[in-house]
Amino acid sequence: MALLQISEPGQTPAPHSRKRAVGIDLGTTNSLVATVRGALAETLPGADGQHLLPSVVRYTDSGVEVGQAALAAAGQDPLNTLSSIKRLMGRGVVDAEAERLPYDIVPGEGLVRFQTRSGAKTPVEVSAEILRALVQRARASLGGDIDGVVITVPAYFDDAQRQATKDAARLADLNVLRLLNEPTAAALAYGLDRSATGDIVVFDLGGGTFDVSILRLSKGVFEVLSTGGDTALGGDDFDRAIADWVLAASGQAVGDAMRQRGLMTMARAAKEALTDAAETAVSLGDWRGQLTRARFDAIADPLIDRCIKACKRALRDAKLKPAAIQEVVMVGGSTRVPRVRERVADVFGREPLIDIDPDRVVAIGAALQADVLIGNKSGDDMLLLDVIPLSLGLETMGGLTEKVIPRNTTIPVTVAQEFTTYQDGQVAMAIHVVQGERELVDDCRSLARFELRGIPPMVAGAARIRVTFQVDADGLLSVTAREQTQGVEASVQVKPSYGLSDEAIAGMLRDSFACAGEDKQLRSLREKQVEARGLLQTLANALQADGERLLAEGEQRELLAAMEALHKAAAGGDLQAISAHIEALGQASETFANRRMDDSIRSALAGRHIDQLQSEEH
Repeated sequence: MALLQISEPGQTPAPHSRKRAVGIDLGTTNSLVATVRGALAETLPGADGQHLLPSVVRYTDSGVEVGQAALAAAGQDPLNTLSSIKRLMGRGVVDAEAERLPYDIVPGEGLVRFQTRSGAKTPVEVSAEILRALVQRARASLGGDIDGVVITVPAYFDDAQRQATKDAARLADLNVLRLLNEPTAAALAYGLDRSATGDIVVFDLGGGTFDVSILRLSKGVFEVLSTGGDTALGGDDFDRAIADWVLAASGQAVGDAMRQRGLMTMARAAKEALTDAAETAVSLGDWRGQLTRARFDAIADPLIDRCIKACKRALRDAKLKPAAIQEVVMVGGSTRVPRVRERVADVFGREPLIDIDPDRVVAIGAALQADVLIGNKSGDDMLLLDVIPLSLGLETMGGLTEKVIPRNTTIPVTVAQEFTTYQDGQVAMAIHVVQGERELVDDCRSLARFELRGIPPMVAGAARIRVTFQVDADGLLSVTAREQTQGVEASVQVKPSYGLSDEAIAGMLRDSFACAGEDKQLRSLREKQVEARGLLQTLANALQADGERLLAEGEQRELLAAMEALHKAAAGGDLQAISAHIEALGQASETFANRRMDDSIRSALAGRHIDQLQSEEH
């Protein structure tokens, strides 16, 4: 008997035209893959029936193990078993050493590498193995090759981390439809399932990263109002805090890599036990002790404080009060910690939502988005708007930052801004792309440098250089500079160097708030210094051309004295003094400027009849 598929007209694509798309939550501790079947998004189990795949990779003499088998062997084979690798995506050796992970780090520049029995491996290569395992699981469940994937990343991942994630997917031979911010994926899952409207908070505390996003949900539109978080804060830090307490209580040292791995495993088990129990047994070697829920709460509070501060900053950025928040969505396995839920409820004045499994909600949201992007479902009723977490801009004269795309701008986005030359006859321009919130370039992150050549020689300020910033849906940036009259153009795809520290990223916003007043004063000072140098350069050129012809010797001496006074003031840090000397020099040079203008007009009119001028007007 033939089986027929029945559906409403126009609602379901033909069976052979429906493409296989999946959403992947590439997590620090665990990873999942999900898909949409029968209009419902669901996570896919492995051969063992487990939906969570431990994000652990072990390199053996016979090949590669991924998941539970690798995790089980971690204690006996720590140097060849790599876990929590997501924290090191797009990072360097210094960052890896700061994580205190029990790996054999290969010295060198650039992307960190770990020595295993299969050779040196980067976080990108390790992540590719996890992605391969997830996609193989999807192929087995869906009965064929996967046409496209949506991979989630923390909203606070910078360009290097996002690029590293894409590199891992490329290495795993995947067609990446989009990188999707994890909090946005969670909001997508909750928004569709619950038809939520209004402002909500997505509190995402995973194994290695923390993100908070404030989103506005209304009539199918998902708009991220603000984001915040910490790329170096998660469940691993809770485990490490418990391990440190055990070491202190037992009076013992960490020991070798195998002992360290065992200590971390014991600490994680204690944390999970305290989700339901009032106390749990802990041990290290011959030492035995008890860890109570109250003691764990005290250990965890400093870490939770960091989460709460990020929440409050995100509220300020969104210009909202806690009372305006209608729902708080909890995402990530670490939100199972009772103290976390308690503190979050206190801040927002309401119990957080835990309706969807916090481990699965991100993968489910990614699967829903993948189903739309691959073309299986119309996206007309769903609009997803992400934002960039940090401002993007250029260096201008005086080492100042000119923000082209402010932080929390919705992406994808393209913004163009015109700049000009600083010196007469300038035929090239060095363009320095930066990221951050501070007013001075030295306090921001350098992303890329390139040069635009072939600018027609003109007087300073006459050239028109149009610089275009384009951020795609994955949060990756390209910058193009074009001279408007001749059409010469230069561009750069921003692929930042690996190795920016997590603290540098997480601290950018913190520093921008703490130093706002000082930065404003420094910017005003630098702008005045640039103005002063520009005025001095212009007058120097004018004196060289016409000084002896249009000024008496005494007048030249007075003007040079005023210029010298401004030069000395500009070298100092007194804003008022520089302003006063600029004004004084302006007055001292007024006679010279008027004579030059009169001379220029006389030269232009020399030998021309009034009738000729009138005919030119008409």
